[in-house]
Amino acid sequence: MKNIEDVNKAAVKKIIAEKKITDFSVGDTIKVGVKIVEGKRERIQYFEGVCVSKKNRDINSSFTVRKISFGEGVERTFALFSPVVASIKIIRTGKVRRAKLYYLRDRKGKSARIAEKIKKRIGIDVSIKKEQMSVENLSNENINNDPTVKSVEKKSTTEESKKK
Repeated sequence: MKNIEDVNKAAVKKIIAEKKITDFSVGDTIKVGVKIVEGKRERIQYFEGVCVSKKNRDINSSFTVRKISFGEGVERTFALFSPVVASIKIIRTGKVRRAKLYYLRDRKGKSARIAEKIKKRIGIDVSIKKEQMSVENLSNENINNDPTVKSVEKKSTTEESKKK
């Protein structure tokens, strides 16, 4: 017989295969797309705020988002694998040192701000190919087919004509 945990893990794998769930953490400003059914119509309404807490418990995983609406603090808890949650987009990543940010409930204005985590970039551009392409090592067929090479060739011919 299968254990309840095994059934839950299988359900989570199935949901993840169907729907892409972004990895976010506590302190991130996220935009949650919530499906709302009005009669026969279905629309997506976005709830944007700071992720205050996150529970990782297989199929029962949930997260709480807090925002200030018309001067009043509003918190909403979402089930992570719920069909009601259409999408999760990360707006800013927050630099925090706690797992739960419940202290934000008591704060207002500047004291409720969270510093942004700046991701370091190494400086290597992935789009650069291993070999640098030049006009000399390309065959005539590639030059005729590739529009970027045509522009390079045209520029080089105009520069040569200016020199003469």
